[in-house]
Amino acid sequence: MDPLSAAVLDGAGPERLAREPLPAVYQAAHLRVEDVEMFRDTADKDVRKSLQVGPVPLPELAPDEVLIAVMASSINYNTVWSAMFEPVPTFEFLRRYGRQGGFAARHDRDYHVVGSDAAGVIVRTGAGVRHWRVGDHVVVSPAHVDDQEAGTHADGMMSTEQRAWGFETNFGALAHYTVARASQVLPKPAHLTWEEAASIPLCGGTAYRMLVGEHGARIKQGDIVLIWGATGGLGAYAVQLVRNGGGIPIGVVSSPDKAQRLRRLGCEVVLDRAELGLDGHQEMTPERTAELGRRLGRAIRAAVGEDPHVVFDYVGQATFGLSVFVVRRGGVVVTCGSSTGFQHQYDNRYLWMNLKRIIGSHVANLQEMAELNRLVRLGRIAPALSRVYPLAEVAEAARLVQTNGHIGKVGVLALAPETGLGVTDPELRASLGAAPLLTGEG
Repeated sequence: MDPLSAAVLDGAGPERLAREPLPAVYQAAHLRVEDVEMFRDTADKDVRKSLQVGPVPLPELAPDEVLIAVMASSINYNTVWSAMFEPVPTFEFLRRYGRQGGFAARHDRDYHVVGSDAAGVIVRTGAGVRHWRVGDHVVVSPAHVDDQEAGTHADGMMSTEQRAWGFETNFGALAHYTVARASQVLPKPAHLTWEEAASIPLCGGTAYRMLVGEHGARIKQGDIVLIWGATGGLGAYAVQLVRNGGGIPIGVVSSPDKAQRLRRLGCEVVLDRAELGLDGHQEMTPERTAELGRRLGRAIRAAVGEDPHVVFDYVGQATFGLSVFVVRRGGVVVTCGSSTGFQHQYDNRYLWMNLKRIIGSHVANLQEMAELNRLVRLGRIAPALSRVYPLAEVAEAARLVQTNGHIGKVGVLALAPETGLGVTDPELRASLGAAPLLTGEG
């Protein structure tokens, strides 16, 4: 272990952290450009074959960046896409970014360090960083934006230079160290462990923008919200946000075990896909979509008496036609992803004749992330963490997410040697009862 990492684990103060030398290389989960074609003729694009853990060079720090010793991270589906080299290899993103020159050129490498969630300790700051200091405990927003672009100041997600950190940029979070812009950094909730804190930003912030923020559905008290994949990382935070806002979450799950865990999360209305006939492999023709949509609509009305105001859909191809069908007249379908496929089919008559809307949403701007982080610090949003792996087993963690064998968020320990570390306000933790919500026996 390098001296700086040892100092971080010792809980050293800012003076010692600043004094210890930076390592020349560090351990990181990464992809290799020479492996891009490895799945060309393979049906099962097993990410355990493409994700590597090993030493990579530590990059130079830009003036507006911070270097963070990563204590914990988590798996997001963008890491799965990266490791499958789909829909395009991420090395194309890095090449495109690198062509800007200057510090952007660092990102164009023959390796790609992935990962878009982090909790850790700042160990270096660039010359232009004003609000953060060495030794600060932080989490990182995955929205990588250019704060010198005009559009960023209206909404960072509308910036033409907006990128998903650790997916469209290099030096991501599944590593012992990571590089982030100062405009991505937020204070770590003091009552959470490293792995709990690292499980929240990407999925929690994305769900906040989709449901609460002014650019999303803007849910209000009493709104009924249908949530596909409600025990997934995004879904578990969506359930909490709907409940906090006085709405009624309806969770869709794929097993009785997941249904029981979801009820523990506070979702009183839970629908089982299999019981609704939604787990078949038949083609979703317009006729079948209408048939299943009517069945789903009847189940929702039987439970709450009305059609949903909002449908929260990140599943994509397998569910989108149903989402458009079942949302009420004037309702909203908000989408941020397509884990089952990007090509969506739906009957446009149900959209235009019933004045429904579709809102595309992506990550969250820094203000939205800060508002979500405040809810976490107040104890209104709790981590939806189910399993934790060491960095050496990150490929197994990603495979679990790839095969949908997980619930909630899957954490990854980086420098933290074990779970349960990082709590600096135990009194607040005790008063809030902060603990992962989806663990335990079903």
